[in-house]
Amino acid sequence: MRYLLAGDIGGTKTILRLVGADAAHLQTCYEREYVSKDFPDLVPMVETFLATAQEQGADFGKPTRACFAIAGPVVNNASKLTNLTWNLDGDRLARDLELEATELINDFAAIGYGVLGLEPDDLHTLQAGTPDDQAPIAIIGAGTGLGQGFLIKQGEMFRVFPSEGGHADFAPRSELEFQLLKYLLDKHQITRVSAERVVSGQGVVAIYQFLRDRGIAHGTAELAEVVETWEREAGQTKTVDPAAAISQAAQQGTDSLAVQTMNLFVGAYGAEAGNLALKLLPYGGLYVAGGIAAKNLSLMTAGSFLDAFIHKGRVSKLLEAVPVHIVLNPQVGLIGAARRAAGL
Repeated sequence: MRYLLAGDIGGTKTILRLVGADAAHLQTCYEREYVSKDFPDLVPMVETFLATAQEQGADFGKPTRACFAIAGPVVNNASKLTNLTWNLDGDRLARDLELEATELINDFAAIGYGVLGLEPDDLHTLQAGTPDDQAPIAIIGAGTGLGQGFLIKQGEMFRVFPSEGGHADFAPRSELEFQLLKYLLDKHQITRVSAERVVSGQGVVAIYQFLRDRGIAHGTAELAEVVETWEREAGQTKTVDPAAAISQAAQQGTDSLAVQTMNLFVGAYGAEAGNLALKLLPYGGLYVAGGIAAKNLSLMTAGSFLDAFIHKGRVSKLLEAVPVHIVLNPQVGLIGAARRAAGL
């Protein structure tokens, strides 16, 4: 059995996993989460991780390969993390950790590899479609931003391709969405609005502000205070998470403004997923990842996501055959990093 290292590295936290790999399976031997800023670099964190695993009796041999998913851009197997002082280089990490090979990949690329290793319980299927295992696979995920990517089969393996599709133009579909577009253009004094400005955590807040400021909907004082606190803290350390508060109130049905916010958001999310599907025809499956979908499963399954996904005029029938799944496993990126390490 070979032993591998996998990691999901973020500005706030890093999760490391030690994996045993044989011809057919990957088995987790040990896993631990760290506060990223507690370490000056990834190397001492990994060294601490391996030493702790040994002290606690984890059964493993010397790792030979590693793959680390990075919350940021990766160029030529190197990355400078935005919220850390770390400058990571795969070749240096392999040398310092005495590994045969180390690869750095973008965290959304890791999700692409990860969907290939998910179990049925890790998914909620919105549309069974007509699967084709030779067709492309699409991934989309709203969280802090809007990630998009796709997988193409090459022989018996899939290759993951990242995308910047989340920065494509937001396409309004109704009078209300046209008003939202105008609101965002004026509010931010910009000349275009990307899909990410609407379909993301920041988009949830932006939609709430739009409906509130235009007097289209009204909500509770409690939720209004959360959003106003976040607005007052512009440029400072945030003490509240308005997107989470809005989505929770919508799921509970306790705030009509939150309900309308999330209805508009979910529809825009489904429409953008449909746009991605039109470009790729991913009959291998379209996977909706990111924290927002899984945490708002009741809203995502209520109908407006899939309705907007399919509603593409004369070509709507094409999208009815696309399998659509919501990823429920929050460690899909870590699974993907382990699978990529095994394939190095």
